[in-house]
Amino acid sequence: MLIGIFSDIHANREAFDATFAAAERAGVERVVLLGDLVGYGPDPAYIVDRARELVAAGALCVKGNHDEAAVTGNFSGMSENARDALRWTVGRLSAAQRAFLDEMPMVQRQDDILYTHAGAWRPESWSYVKDIADARRSFEAVDARIAVCGHTHVPVVFYRLPNGAITSFVPVANKPAPLFPSRRSVIVCGAVGQPRDGNPAACLGLLDTGAATVTMLRVPYDWDETARKISDAGLPGWLGMRLKIGR
Repeated sequence: MLIGIFSDIHANREAFDATFAAAERAGVERVVLLGDLVGYGPDPAYIVDRARELVAAGALCVKGNHDEAAVTGNFSGMSENARDALRWTVGRLSAAQRAFLDEMPMVQRQDDILYTHAGAWRPESWSYVKDIADARRSFEAVDARIAVCGHTHVPVVFYRLPNGAITSFVPVANKPAPLFPSRRSVIVCGAVGQPRDGNPAACLGLLDTGAATVTMLRVPYDWDETARKISDAGLPGWLGMRLKIGR
């Protein structure tokens, strides 16, 4: 089965539409929305409505920290730009859209694949999976063969070897990375709506369970248009600038 994983869309309509079209061209059979539908970007209502449609059609969706903050109004621990964007976002969402965000689960599991937005050992704490120590906490907390998360906006794959050692691998864009049957894996997907690895192209995770591979598919989109809408909305200018440089 080919699974399309959309993480950290962050209300970026142009990036989401481009990656969704790419997923359809690739023949994706299952859609997973890996949290942070909103925050930073200028189209939160559109993205939440698209997520509601996809979930109604069978997609999986988990909650991200920006989704939770848009519901609770608790912006603690967030940057000033993130807080400003969330205050703006809250006013653009209907009660039904906020209820959808509120009801999203923290964890989804299908077969031997676990999905969370943040680290699997305690998803509600919004911990990042950045290094081998973080990956080890995920491996020790769950028994799924493959754990998939986002949150960092930077793609990486961690393997746990049969002897317990953990290695990491930065996938080459658009090239399948192997998922070995003898190894458990933690896959950190890059961001659809706000990549931070130096590549401004939106990042879509393609998990092929039949071929046992994961591909970080990079999809160029009209980031100038998204930046223009961010500016027109009165959101912090850095939120538009960073889309153009992938930081």
